[in-house]
Amino acid sequence: MARFQEAGGKVSWTGLLVLVHFSYLLVGATIFQILEREAESNNRNHFQLEKLNFLANYTCLDGPALEKFVQIILDAWEKGVNPSGNSTNPSNWDFSSSFFFAGTVVTTIGYGNLSPSTVSGQVFCVFYALCGIPLNLVFLNQLGKCLTIHLGRLERGMLSLVPHKQSVEVLAVGLFVASGSLLFLVIPPLLFSYVEDWSYGEGFYYAFITLSTIGFGDYVVGTDPDKHYITVYRSLAGVWIIFALAWLALVLSIGAKLMENAIGLTRPGLRRQPGGVEDGSSGKLEEELGQRAAEPKI
Repeated sequence: MARFQEAGGKVSWTGLLVLVHFSYLLVGATIFQILEREAESNNRNHFQLEKLNFLANYTCLDGPALEKFVQIILDAWEKGVNPSGNSTNPSNWDFSSSFFFAGTVVTTIGYGNLSPSTVSGQVFCVFYALCGIPLNLVFLNQLGKCLTIHLGRLERGMLSLVPHKQSVEVLAVGLFVASGSLLFLVIPPLLFSYVEDWSYGEGFYYAFITLSTIGFGDYVVGTDPDKHYITVYRSLAGVWIIFALAWLALVLSIGAKLMENAIGLTRPGLRRQPGGVEDGSSGKLEEELGQRAAEPKI
C-alpha cells in the first residue's frame, strides 16, 4: 500500500483518501438534507392539498379512483410516455431520440426518463451496453490523447514566444480550459435555454449534470410535448455529449495532477513511497542484504 513519510512517521495514502472521501460524502449528505428536506415536505403537502381540492370539485370521483388514476399516470411516465398532451405527441423512439438514448447508454449517463419497455429491448440494451461502454471508453481515451497532442503543440508554439516553461504550461492549460468551457459549458446552455425555455442557470445545470454523467433526469432536452424540435436536435445533443465528455475527462485529469502537486507543495516533508512497499520493511531488507554481502565467504 502506498504510504507517505513525514518526520519519521508514516501516513497511509489510501487511509487518508478513504477518510477524506467519506467525510466529503457525510458533509454533502448533511447539506443536501438541510437544503432539500423542507422543500420536499412542502411539495408533498401541496400535492395532497391539490388532491383534496380536486376531489372536492369533482364529487363523482372518490379517493381510491383518484389514486388508481395517479398510479396509471406514474406507470406511463416510467415507460417514457409523457402524460400531458395527447396521442399526437412526438415519439420517444424516433431515430433522433433513439440515437440520443444510445449515447446515454454507452456514456453511462442514464437519465432515467426513458428506458426499454419490451423484453427484447431490455436484453438488447444489456448486450449493447456491455460492448458499447468499453468502446466508448477507448474512444474517449483516444480523443483525450488527441487533445493532449494539441495542447502540447500549443505549449511548444508559446515556448517560442515566451521562454519560461512553467509560465507557458500554466498559460496553455488556462487557455485550453477556458476555450473548452466556452465551447462546451457556456454556449450550449445558451442554446438550451433558448430552445427549451429554461433559465441560463437551468441550462448550465443540465449541461454539467450531463457531462459529469450524473444524469438525474430532471432536465432532459427535447422532451417538451408542446414544442416542435428540429429532427436532428437530440442527435446533435448526443454528439455534443460525446466530445464534451472527452474534454471534461482531460480537464479532470489535469485537476487531479494539480491536486497531487499542491499536496507536495504545501507539505514538502510529505514524500510518497513508490511501489507500495513500506519504508521500514524495505530498509530492513536493504540492511540485511548489506550485512550478507559484507560477510566473508568461506
